[in-house]
Amino acid sequence: MTDPANSAAGNDAGDPLARLAGTRRSYLSGELSEDVLAPTWLEQLRIWFGQAIADERIGEPNAMQVATADAAGRPDLRTVLARGFDEAGVVFYTNYSSAKGRQLADNPVAAALFSWLPLERQVRLRGPVAKVERAETARYFASRPRGAQLAAWASPQSEPIAGRAELDRRLAEVTERFGDGEISPPPHWGGYRIAVTEAEFWQGREFRLHDRLRYRLADPAADRWVIERLGP
Repeated sequence: MTDPANSAAGNDAGDPLARLAGTRRSYLSGELSEDVLAPTWLEQLRIWFGQAIADERIGEPNAMQVATADAAGRPDLRTVLARGFDEAGVVFYTNYSSAKGRQLADNPVAAALFSWLPLERQVRLRGPVAKVERAETARYFASRPRGAQLAAWASPQSEPIAGRAELDRRLAEVTERFGDGEISPPPHWGGYRIAVTEAEFWQGREFRLHDRLRYRLADPAADRWVIERLGP
């Protein structure tokens, strides 16, 4: 007869979730101090983003997780691709009728996270969100591959569909409709800009004593920022 205790132990040995409490590693690849920090969050992001692009271990350095909340305060989270950085903030594009679009209509603030694990780094951004100008959306849309342009018209993003066949049918319909002609951005599709009011740069350190340096907009009227070190 099988010993139940041994059987449970055997199951735990084969279950990766059972080992979570004991899974850990030390972060030893770098440090972040005030004397090397760039004067602005945008300059610091450019430096770290350039290093992320240069690291072959990071497949999509512009992938960022964007968190939103609906009118009832219920949070949501997904990964999008950042498509622009400037003094005004960080831009991404999506379907305005998607879950994130509806949530941003109700509650126009967001948090974003870049996680570059091979470099033992992450960047956290927060701020109010607004749609970009339609001309900016049109310029970006024109730079997309034609297939991605058609997909923006075909996909009822975040809505239930009967199956993959329905999506393929919708794609075939819009492909026939546009033919070889120019494809304009759908009216329900465009960009959002997170106007950054907080930007935290996190560098992993040994024994969880990480470096966390944050730029915070202390006085919006005067565009006055402060730089703070946070406890890990």
